[in-house]
Amino acid sequence: MPRSMELQTALVAGGAGFLGSHLCELLLAEGQRVICIDSFVTGNRDNLRSIRDHKRFQLLKHDICQPLELRARVDRVYNLACAASPPHYQADPVHTMRTCVVGTLNLLDLAQRHGARFLQASTSEVYGDPEMHPQKESYAGSVNCTGPRACYDEGKRAAEALCFDFLRVGRADVRVARIFNTYGPRMHAEDGRVVSNLVVQAMKDEPLTVYGDGSQTRSFCYVSDLVDGLHRLMEIELRPDGPVNLGNPAEFTVRELAELVLDLTGSRSRMRFLPLPVDDPRRRRPDIGRAGSFLGWRPVTPLREGLLKTIRHFRETEIEGDAESTEARSIRSSAASNLAVLTSR
Repeated sequence: MPRSMELQTALVAGGAGFLGSHLCELLLAEGQRVICIDSFVTGNRDNLRSIRDHKRFQLLKHDICQPLELRARVDRVYNLACAASPPHYQADPVHTMRTCVVGTLNLLDLAQRHGARFLQASTSEVYGDPEMHPQKESYAGSVNCTGPRACYDEGKRAAEALCFDFLRVGRADVRVARIFNTYGPRMHAEDGRVVSNLVVQAMKDEPLTVYGDGSQTRSFCYVSDLVDGLHRLMEIELRPDGPVNLGNPAEFTVRELAELVLDLTGSRSRMRFLPLPVDDPRRRRPDIGRAGSFLGWRPVTPLREGLLKTIRHFRETEIEGDAESTEARSIRSSAASNLAVLTSR
């Protein structure tokens, strides 16, 4: 039987994470076999409850910094394996850089051996604190290569370079998605991202942490829209000639987001303003023209609707009682110390 006619197998690195678990669900619904690998440093087995007993699903604990050998043939490799929130990726910056560079190289080698198509989950952080607005894929970015965020920003930039080198020399069929702020169910209550921070604080009637004066902007993409974009990018036969931005072009200030969270939760909280973290970008908004022309994709979930679903998720989850691995607890302890240093500067 021709390979294209057979049941496809997708490997999802970081598949127990926020984005990865939603992607695994989508791929299973599309009829693929799914091999999920995760180190569980920030991933959570609870994210996989709905699919862990699925007959076409396999879960392996593995850190992609180590080479991976698989007996089963793989047709698609999605690399979502890296802590994505500043407190987490700054907690062990050397491991973050290794995950971005060594881990990506290991997965590219795997894709080459299997003749598999490869998708790299990159990030809007490659643009740094941008001087172009909105950000187009052609913009080279304005990144502090020695700052506290460099382990992630420069790690992801190096990973992109590896991907396109593999593509140029014909070693793998590669696609690169630059992901902008994404939110939704299964975000961790303590991951340090602005949506989860504000929602959890509002639900507890605690002061809402807003850095600076809250005038910095972000663009928030609901998780189902983002995962749909990843899947489309992987499956399109006419490969885009460079990275593709995936995000919601609707732009909000952080203060506007905080006010909306207060409204939707009915919280009595007030805002607490703290100094901006080091290298925190002032403006973020994707130009998604390339995603529209190549993939026929654009997000469809308004922020208000997505926030309501996210708030419902947190209300249905015991915020204090999430099961965590020893590695995850260690990361959160280190992250708290890092944040204290960063916000005091």
